[in-house]
Amino acid sequence: MARVIGGQLLRTGTAVRANYRAACRARSSAHFKAKLAIVEEEADESLYWLELLAESGITSGKSLLNLPREADELVAIFTASRKTARSGNR
Repeated sequence: MARVIGGQLLRTGTAVRANYRAACRARSSAHFKAKLAIVEEEADESLYWLELLAESGITSGKSLLNLPREADELVAIFTASRKTARSGNR
């Protein structure tokens, strides 16, 4: 189970960065908004996998101490960015 969760966390965590980079290089406002939506979704999924790791007891609490909080803050930042982009302030 740890290998599955770890693999999912690796996939979603790296997808956040890759899609954020793509958003920064977007050729249009629509492309930027679409990529930013994916960033938000992948960041939220990463948070889910971190929460699942903590709840399952697979890893010690010390190794996960700040990661869920930081991931939640990133989700909030990406959500706010997407709302700003939707309002046309990009």
